[in-house]
Amino acid sequence: MEKTVFGYVWQYSRPQQIVMTLMSAASLPFLYLYYEVPKTIINQAIQGIRVEYPLNISKKLTFSAAGIEIPLLGPFDLLIEQTSYLFILCALFLILVGVNQGFKFVINIYKGLTGERMLRRLRFELYGRVLRFPLPVFGKMSQGEIIPMITSEVEPLGGFIGNAFSLPAFQGGYLATILAFLFVQDWRMAVAAVALYPLQLWLIPKLQMKVNLLGKERVARVRRLSERIGETVQGVQEAHAHDNSNFMLTDFSDQLYWIYGVRERIYRKKFVIKFLNNSIQQLGPFCFYSIGGYFVIHGQLEIGTLVAAIAAHKDLAAPWKELLAYYQMQADASIKYEQVVSQFSPAGIREPEYQMVEPDKLEPLTGELAIANLTLIDDQEASVVDGVSFRLSLNKRYAIVGSGGSGKEELTLLLARLIDPNSGTINIGGKDAAIMSEAVTGRRISYVGASSFIFAGKISANLFLGLKHRPQRQLAHDDIAANQRVNYVDEARRSGNIDYDIEADWVDYAAAGVDDPADLSRMGLAALRQIGMEEEVYQFGLRGVVNPKEQPNLATTILRARAGLRDHMNADPALLDLVEAFDVNAYNLNASVGENLMFGNP
Repeated sequence: MEKTVFGYVWQYSRPQQIVMTLMSAASLPFLYLYYEVPKTIINQAIQGIRVEYPLNISKKLTFSAAGIEIPLLGPFDLLIEQTSYLFILCALFLILVGVNQGFKFVINIYKGLTGERMLRRLRFELYGRVLRFPLPVFGKMSQGEIIPMITSEVEPLGGFIGNAFSLPAFQGGYLATILAFLFVQDWRMAVAAVALYPLQLWLIPKLQMKVNLLGKERVARVRRLSERIGETVQGVQEAHAHDNSNFMLTDFSDQLYWIYGVRERIYRKKFVIKFLNNSIQQLGPFCFYSIGGYFVIHGQLEIGTLVAAIAAHKDLAAPWKELLAYYQMQADASIKYEQVVSQFSPAGIREPEYQMVEPDKLEPLTGELAIANLTLIDDQEASVVDGVSFRLSLNKRYAIVGSGGSGKEELTLLLARLIDPNSGTINIGGKDAAIMSEAVTGRRISYVGASSFIFAGKISANLFLGLKHRPQRQLAHDDIAANQRVNYVDEARRSGNIDYDIEADWVDYAAAGVDDPADLSRMGLAALRQIGMEEEVYQFGLRGVVNPKEQPNLATTILRARAGLRDHMNADPALLDLVEAFDVNAYNLNASVGENLMFGNP
């Protein structure tokens, strides 16, 4: 990953940032006219200063080229009265309002989409890195640290990424245009209005630096708090068994106290910054009313110019505040990004190609397993596997025997390529295992540890998880679904995400030695029967709920089975007393009074 947030933004959204910057530059001439037209309305269209009516509009609408004034309307004269001139300028003002708001609308939408796509890219990349973490890393990082970093902590980065170049370009140009307009009207008022801006530029960054350091401390403390919550969830049984609740609550309260202290200092310093910004900003109107009013009284300034300058200065506050907020946001985003990069770049992380490369032809592993000087060192610099070397035939069975802590488990993890050795080589069938992709090791090397993890979802999804490597068969889509799929692929590629279809059939039936889902289900049931879990899974299924919309065939089959059972029981009087069926016209003795009264309601 790029070391800085600006490097990441520039690498993956360079064209979008350039487009937004060009759109920002294109809006500035219209912004200048937006402030110039009101001055013209007051001075010329209303007061008639330095203009005679009827006005020849052809002479007003000209541009200079090589010192020659060229009329935009050509050689034709167009005379208008004062009232008509007023309404023309007012219409022009409305058009400029629409143009400027249109620029803002388009730029905001574009930067919002850019930011969201970049946030999607960043989260996808971080999640992909989690899948490539060396297994020992998970012993140092808890779920409470990893989950917030991918979800909540990178959320502000999406907003910043969209603004990374466009906001300073647009708001900076906005500010420069207003300042240029003020200096054109009267340089003395403009200088007085912005005299204290250098003080802000010097003081605010110093205060913001302290806020940034406190923000970094806050993030670290919140991560530790998340880790403690995760530990509590996993170890709640021990807390109850040893009466540790008060101790754990006190420890949690202590961490909350320190987080509160950090946030309190952040709020105090932030509000000091806000107080200084607002106070300095209000000095501008004072300068216009006093200095500008003096010039108007003594005839050195037109009232329309003063009104236009005051309006422009009022709008000057918005881009200035946006730029100051951008500075704060940029500092916060830089801290978050650097912390995330440091956490998600552990030593030994594998390259993306390890997961993504699909071999042209996947052959069975044959020949010999050759291990040479294999060494694994733990975090305490102790050798868990120390210089192991051996050669084994792949078509035979072997047992690795050892006591607890002897390194036999770590050796099997090394052989399965689930962890990497510190030194030594693993050669499988004449090929270096270090350069084998996960497509080879994950499909040709099986590993069953002491404990297994059950993912949320169906039992069949967990049972056949080892058969889902790449989409095998695409689903047929109607026109609407096909268009949605095209949009999905387009957005995935724009965001640097994988564009596989999650709704496709991912199961590799050939790898399981079956032809279709029915054969696979029979094989799965046979496997459950072989390990003695058939009855447990059957009982688990009976306690489940069938969604008829998702599994209409299963729902129909169950209802048909119920009807068949009822017919079978009715045919044998000896079975009638075993089960009491629900009957809307009869009182059910095996249900409560309330259940009978509410019969048929969910």
